[in-house]
Amino acid sequence: MKRIFVNEDWCLGCHLCEYHCANANLGGVTARDMVRNLKGKDIVPRIQVEDGDNGIHFAVSCRHCYEPQCVRACITGALTQEDGVIRFNTGKCVGCYTCVLNCPYGAIMPADPNEGHGHVVQKCELCLSNNVKDPACVAHCPNKAIVLEERD
Repeated sequence: MKRIFVNEDWCLGCHLCEYHCANANLGGVTARDMVRNLKGKDIVPRIQVEDGDNGIHFAVSCRHCYEPQCVRACITGALTQEDGVIRFNTGKCVGCYTCVLNCPYGAIMPADPNEGHGHVVQKCELCLSNNVKDPACVAHCPNKAIVLEERD
C-alpha cells in the first residue's frame, strides 16, 4: 500500500500542504476555491508542519501503521483499518480522545468544532473521499518533499 513520506531535507517549511489539506477537506478543489474557502478562517489541517532546530522542517500526518495502536485503543470502533488505510467513522466516535493519546506520531488531533461536520477528531485518510489521484498535500507541495510511495 502506498503511504505518505516526507523528505525533511527538501521541506521548505512553507506550510502550503496545510492549507491545501484544509481546503481539500472542506470540499475545495482549486486554488481559487482555497482562497474563498479559507479566507478569514482558522484552519485545522490533517497534516501539520513542525519547525525543528537548525532550519529543519517536517510534516506530520497519519502513517497508516501496519499495526495501528490508535485502532486497538479506540473503544467504539470509530477507527478501522481498511485496505491498509486507517479510516475514521464520525458516527461512532464519542470524543474520548484515546486514539489521540495512543498515536505515537501525534497524527490524530481534535477537530475544529466550528467546521460543522460533527467530527470529534481528525486524521489523514489520504484524501480518499475527495476523489483525487494524489492527496492534496502531495499534489501541491512546491518542492516535492511530500510523496505518496510504496516502500519496504
